[in-house]
Amino acid sequence: MAARFIWMLIEVRPAAAVDDAAPELTVLMPCLNEARTVGACVRAARSFIEGAGVRGEVLVADNGSEDGSPDIAREAGARVLHVAQRGYGAALLAGVAAARGRYVIMGDADDSYDFSRLSEFLGKLRGGAHLVMGNRFRGGIAPNAMPFLHRYLGNPVLSFVGRVFFRTRIGDFHCGLRGFSRDAVLGLGLITPGMEFASELVAKAALARLRIEEVPTTLRPDGRGRPSHLRTWRDGWRHLRFLLLFCPRWLFLYPGVALLVAGLAGLGLGVLAPPAPGTLPFGIHTLLYLAGATILGVQFIVFALLSKWIAVLAGLVAEPPWMTRWASSFTIENGLMLGLATFTAGLFWSLWLTFDWGRRGFGQLDPLETMRYAIPAITMMACGMQAAIGSFFAGALHFCWRSARVA
Repeated sequence: MAARFIWMLIEVRPAAAVDDAAPELTVLMPCLNEARTVGACVRAARSFIEGAGVRGEVLVADNGSEDGSPDIAREAGARVLHVAQRGYGAALLAGVAAARGRYVIMGDADDSYDFSRLSEFLGKLRGGAHLVMGNRFRGGIAPNAMPFLHRYLGNPVLSFVGRVFFRTRIGDFHCGLRGFSRDAVLGLGLITPGMEFASELVAKAALARLRIEEVPTTLRPDGRGRPSHLRTWRDGWRHLRFLLLFCPRWLFLYPGVALLVAGLAGLGLGVLAPPAPGTLPFGIHTLLYLAGATILGVQFIVFALLSKWIAVLAGLVAEPPWMTRWASSFTIENGLMLGLATFTAGLFWSLWLTFDWGRRGFGQLDPLETMRYAIPAITMMACGMQAAIGSFFAGALHFCWRSARVA
């Protein structure tokens, strides 16, 4: 029996050999009317694959070209995938799904990147990196290869924002030449069909704590002979918008906490330390602005929590440890109790002010004195109601999500 079992193990080894015959690398190129350059890009990639002795393929994800680009790519040795949905991200998402290689190196088919020099990308991927980014600022940017605004404003600013928001050291957030483990990227749940795909890939990889490394990359002027598909202000705003929405702590939480702390501190000083000669004048006009800051602060924080909750429910990001740890505390009932308690405190304070006014015969009020207490009371009522409504809304989101899963 033992001999038979050992023989069975030996017999299944050819199956592993079939696995080994699968491509190790897919060089993926999104393409839209790149007839002048796609052939050269495919040949360069093929040259690298053959020269390095790599089992690989070149895959062109064509996004509706009308200039014969698919035929040129096919003649140069590429496998062509037709992608009906328009968009840079849509083409790449379809390409990654159709890739046969364990690793994917993607780059534009406009001849601005040298596909014959991919050794460092493949080496780092083989060494265990999940995502390898090209860095054009370290590798060199040829004259006229990158517009002035992109080189000195757009890319540096967006890369800085990305580093701060997602706690990564990537120097060139939007380099179009990058390599990755196909399985790791498929597990990120990428969804954006437009240019912001470039930001989504890096942001989700950083949030998932994937191993990210960089390779110096040269950028040369593209050879397409027509204007780029990229639109400076429109696509720059889309990238920035995505980074902000995908990181609600910078868009909502941190500004909200700053507003709330400043507002509460000022309101506290205004109530406990009435203005006096020679002191900081926290009069009723200042208190009105501080009340506005407090209410906005609470609203920002509620939006931050709701945005994070929506992202977790939608599967865009993994549930953060703090949300798991405090899951039993983040309930509709607790949110309602906190909100209603705050609202009730403000309501009773307002009723006390009304009762005190009644004791004095409902006579003429001194606004400088009365409003110093009425403003904080109304602020508490507004903040409490926001917290209660936010809790109900979070519960509605959870209910809709559960209903969708059952369906």
